[in-house]
Amino acid sequence: MRLEPKVYIVGAGPGDPDLITVKGQNILQNADVVLYTDSLVSEDLIARAGSHAEVLQSSGMDLEQMVAKMASAVREGQSVARVHTGDPSVYGAILEQMVLLRQRGIDYEIVPGVSSVFAAAAALGAELTVPDLTQTVILTRAEGRTPVPDREKLRDLASHHCTVALFLSATLAKKVVREFLEAGWSEATPVAVVQRASWPDQKIVRTTLERLDQDLREAGIRMHAMILAGWALDPTIVERDEHRSKLYDRTFTHGYRKGVPAHE
Repeated sequence: MRLEPKVYIVGAGPGDPDLITVKGQNILQNADVVLYTDSLVSEDLIARAGSHAEVLQSSGMDLEQMVAKMASAVREGQSVARVHTGDPSVYGAILEQMVLLRQRGIDYEIVPGVSSVFAAAAALGAELTVPDLTQTVILTRAEGRTPVPDREKLRDLASHHCTVALFLSATLAKKVVREFLEAGWSEATPVAVVQRASWPDQKIVRTTLERLDQDLREAGIRMHAMILAGWALDPTIVERDEHRSKLYDRTFTHGYRKGVPAHE
């Protein structure tokens, strides 16, 4: 496989090396230069890079250094795999890279990956959009040193009472609890936390809004964790047959199947 001389911004997936896409792996195996987020991307995955590739870690570089290296390689006719954790479009800090690449006339392409939010849901055996319970998932983060826009305060988002996925928020559990309660959530609302979803050392904590901060402290979870909150995370939901979709309802007619009247 011969790649074009450009930057491929590749989502590595959440941790498990096998959760990269086929396209992403093909790029990784054939790229001339591999620049990866070494603190978050599996070394086992990066080991799949071609023997010809120059493999570089990004943790010791600032933005300008990374872009300069990628631009230089592309100008020399090489392909670059810029490998990010999860899906690069969610908290991937890729826009700033794309802006500088575009200023330098360097082509780039984004290759999506499996986000940690979906790896966490899979680890929990959870469906985040449950019929008659919630049909919306909000992906956000609590406000810490990095501010969030005024219209995206967690309290306001939580007022929708849907499933909420919190990135980068494990150290702000007290603030998270306070804002959910201010939005009218019950202290008994189910919350699940998955640290390092899909990694060998994955850790799962099932708790409630009331106990979230305490349970995270007791589990020693301070980073690399996804917090999922809402009644879709109720661990007993799979024991009750009360949330069925219309798609497979025998009485529901759609383009591929004629429904059977309820009395038959």
